[in-house]
Amino acid sequence: METKTGIFYSARKMIASYIKAGNPLIIATVLALVVANLPVVSEYYANLWNYPVRLQIGDFNLFSHGGHPMNLKDFINDALMAVFFFSIGLEIKREVLVGELSSVKKALLPIIAACGGMIVPVVIFYLLSQGTDYSRGCAIPMATDIAFSLGVLAMLGNRVPISLKIFLTTLAVADDIGGILVIATCYSSDINYMNLIWSAVAIAVLVIGGKMRVHSKSFYLLIGIVVWYLFLNSGVHATIAGVIVAFCLPAKPVYNPQKYIQTIRDSISNFHKEDDANFEKSDKEKNILTKIQMDWLKRIESASDKVISPLQDLEDSLTPIVTYFIIPLFAFANAGIELGGMSISDVYSGVSLAIICGLFFGKFIGIFSFTWLSIKLGLTPMPAKSNWKMISAVSMLGGIGFTVSLFIANLSFPDAAHFDLLNSSKLGILLGSLISGFVGYFMLKWLLPKTPFNEEC
Repeated sequence: METKTGIFYSARKMIASYIKAGNPLIIATVLALVVANLPVVSEYYANLWNYPVRLQIGDFNLFSHGGHPMNLKDFINDALMAVFFFSIGLEIKREVLVGELSSVKKALLPIIAACGGMIVPVVIFYLLSQGTDYSRGCAIPMATDIAFSLGVLAMLGNRVPISLKIFLTTLAVADDIGGILVIATCYSSDINYMNLIWSAVAIAVLVIGGKMRVHSKSFYLLIGIVVWYLFLNSGVHATIAGVIVAFCLPAKPVYNPQKYIQTIRDSISNFHKEDDANFEKSDKEKNILTKIQMDWLKRIESASDKVISPLQDLEDSLTPIVTYFIIPLFAFANAGIELGGMSISDVYSGVSLAIICGLFFGKFIGIFSFTWLSIKLGLTPMPAKSNWKMISAVSMLGGIGFTVSLFIANLSFPDAAHFDLLNSSKLGILLGSLISGFVGYFMLKWLLPKTPFNEEC
C-alpha cells in the first residue's frame, strides 16, 4: 500500500516537471512575438516555416501529406506535436493505472471540474460567434495549459497545499483527454478509409505485441511511426496516432522489483571484499575487468533495463525532449502575432473577444460551479487543507489555455484565407491566458494563508 510520503513524493516530482516546462515556453513565446514584429527579420520569420521537409527513400517521403512534402510548420504541428501527444498519452495511461485517475474516488472531482471547464467556455464562445465565419473555433478556449498554470502556483511556494496542486494537475490532464477527443472527432475531413484500415492492422500488431509481453521500445516506436504516417494520410489528425500508440505500450516490466533486487544481490555477491584492493591500485591493468566480472555487471545492467516498463522508460526519456525542444519550438512557430495590421478594436471584438471571454469567464465559471455542485451534492470531498476561496483562485488559473489552445486554433483556421482569424485567435489566447494568470495569481496571494503548509514530501 502506497504511503502518504510516497504519494506526495510522486506528486511533487510530476508537478516539478510541469513547472520546469513553463520557463522555456515563456522565452519561446516572447521571442516569437518580438521576431514576428521586427521590421528586419519578420519576413524571414514568416518565410522560414514554408521550407519543405523531407525524409525520402526513392520516391517515398515519410514527411508527405497527400503526395506533397510537408513544410517546416506542418512538420512541427503534425509530426513533432504527435510526439507531444504521445507523451501526453503515456502520462494519461500512467495516471489511469497508478496515479490520480486510477480510482473513481481520486479522479471524480477534477474530472467533473474539467468537464465544467470545457463545456462553459465552448458555450460562451458559441453564443458570441453564432452566424460568424469564426464559429468553428468553439473548442479553442476549452484547454488548460499545465505548465503555465502550475508555474503560477509555484510562485507562491509552500503556501499552496499539495492537494490543490494535485487537483489542478489532474484537472489539466482530464482537460487534455477532452482536447484529444475533440481533435479526433471535430477536425477530421476527407477520410481515406483504406489508410484507416491499415492503421488498425498496425495498432492490432502493437496490442498483440503487448499481450505477448514484447518489451522492445524499438518495436513500438517503429510500428508507431507507421501508424502516424497512415493517420497523416487518412484525414484523421496525425497527432491522435501518438495517443493511440502510447496506450498500446506495456506498463508492466519484465522483472518485478523483488526479482530485480535478488538479481543484483546475486551478482554483487560475486565481488568479494578482499578483491577491493585490486581496483584501488594505480596499475591500469588491475582496473580492467575479467570476463566473468563483465558478465556479472552485464547481468545487473540487463536486469535494470527489464525492471522499468517501456511506458515509464519512454515517458522519462521524452520529458526533457518535449519540455525543452518540442513545446518551445511549437510556441516559437505558432505564437508569433503580427500586430502591425491589427487595431485596438480587435481586442474587444470578433474571435479575440470570444476567446478571451471563454478563457477568463468560461473557465472560471465552469470549473468553480461544477466543483461546487460536486462537493455540495456529496459526490466528492473538498481537497485537503483547501477552502472555497482557494478553489475560486485555482479555477481562475484554469483560464491559462496556451499550448493546446494554439494547436486547436491552427486546426480551426488552417489556410491563408483565414490568416486574420488565426492572428486574432492567437491574440485572444495570449490575452485571455495572461489575464487569467495575473488575476489567479493575485487571488491566490491574497486568499492563501500567510504561513506555509508543513507537508511531508
